[in-house]
Amino acid sequence: MIIIDAHTHLWKKQDGMNPNGKVFALRNGQSSFAGEIRQMMPPYMLDGENNAEMLISNMDYACVSGAVITQEVMDGNQDGYLLSAKQKFPDRLKICSLYCEGQPYALDGFDGIKLCACKLNEKDLTKHFEVFKDAYKNGKFVSIDLDDGDRQTASLREIISELPDLRIAIGHFGMVTTDGWTEQIKLAQNKNVYIESGGITWLYNSEFYPYPTAVKSILEASEICGFDKLMWGSDYPRTMVEITYKMSYDFIVKTNEIADSDKAKMLGINAVNFYGFDSVHEIKPIKNML
Repeated sequence: MIIIDAHTHLWKKQDGMNPNGKVFALRNGQSSFAGEIRQMMPPYMLDGENNAEMLISNMDYACVSGAVITQEVMDGNQDGYLLSAKQKFPDRLKICSLYCEGQPYALDGFDGIKLCACKLNEKDLTKHFEVFKDAYKNGKFVSIDLDDGDRQTASLREIISELPDLRIAIGHFGMVTTDGWTEQIKLAQNKNVYIESGGITWLYNSEFYPYPTAVKSILEASEICGFDKLMWGSDYPRTMVEITYKMSYDFIVKTNEIADSDKAKMLGINAVNFYGFDSVHEIKPIKNML
């Protein structure tokens, strides 16, 4: 089975912002999060660098063939580093540039562009129509994290109606643990809108592996838009402070509530088609000491 991760992060140097202040890496996987120390990465990321080589090593171990590198404003713009990572691993990685409100953005050399829509000052997405139009004209996809519930679904629906052939991947599984999350899932009833599950293990972290309620939410989403529109994402490396990389999808593999054919769609087939992973191959597991 081909497995594709639709939601990961990389950075050479973490240097970003959250609403309350600066975010920057320290050591041993820790970061300063607006003045508060947080375990942002696994503790073996000693120097604060979250690099492509370590991701590829994790992917090889977990038999993940390809990954989409999205971005987050809290990490700072990583456009330059992602271009170098894509050059080094062209068949394994798809990369997103970062859209920052009121600033120039890049499309050349990138596969898509990321909008942290929930963190925009102007939450009405129609006011940002130009970036959606540019992505469509240049054959790029849009990776987008929406505000909770239905706060931005109406404005995104307007954009979808104007640009029905634009590929859009909605992250964090529609912020599944918040009220009104299914309104985001309903957007995937449009032909080129998909849902990816990056962050679902974070949202259900209090329940923890094997995330039975997350599985039920996946089934609920499939009733709305079908398994053909669902993709798996890990939200690496932040979710790896609690679980291993393999555990971020293993709960889907192990459940008996999802058919094997639907698991194959969500874990890889849909992402291969949506993102255009034309050259990936199945990675065979290596027997480990346990």
